Amino acid sequence: MTGLWGVRPRWRTDVLGDFFCPGCGGDRNYRRQHGRRWLRLLGAAVLPLGPVVRSVQCTTCHGRYGVESLDQPTCVRLGGMLRDAQYTVALALLAAGGTAHRAAREAACAAVREAGFDDCGEAQVLAALAALSGLGGELRDAHDLEASSGLGDAGALAVELHAVLEPLAPHLAHHGRERLLLQGAAIALADGRYLPQEREALAAVGRCLDLPQARVGALLEAATHASY
Repeated sequence: MTGLWGVRPRWRTDVLGDFFCPGCGGDRNYRRQHGRRWLRLLGAAVLPLGPVVRSVQCTTCHGRYGVESLDQPTCVRLGGMLRDAQYTVALALLAAGGTAHRAAREAACAAVREAGFDDCGEAQVLAALAALSGLGGELRDAHDLEASSGLGDAGALAVELHAVLEPLAPHLAHHGRERLLLQGAAIALADGRYLPQEREALAAVGRCLDLPQARVGALLEAATHASY
């Protein structure tokens, strides 16, 4: 505003919360606000001129951003999403290959602990798998587990993969998405070569992570060669 007259908005706060501030580059508090432009005389509002676009203001840097900035998860939220993704991929691959082989169970548990669930041991992993696949806590061989858990479109674990991986994929770099797939491949290969149902589960992981089919195939073959 210059001179005696000018136009400035008057803001009102709708919501307070946490967001990833594009200006600060980290998690900050925000105010989501709406406002109206006012004609001002000597700094005093004298005449409303019309609404302004809703915006989000960082309470630290005071930068003002579009409300679409709230679509970006906070660092804390993103970390939680990644932990859930690693956990779900581990369960899905253990379900696809069966729990009869100790090496596969140990590989799945190692992946879960690496994700940040330090106190989650084999008993907890198998209980979670049983709850999702309806196995009543029993250990099954690969054929029975495949039939019981139903990793097709209607399977509970398939639903979990879509629910957990698809919201995460847009916020992960390509390398991070590939790493998640390879963590699943390591579990599948822990007790030998890929079973058909393990390849199907890994293909589902790749689709949920928006990885090209050809790239998924190349990564799975590279993992095979690296494990032998």
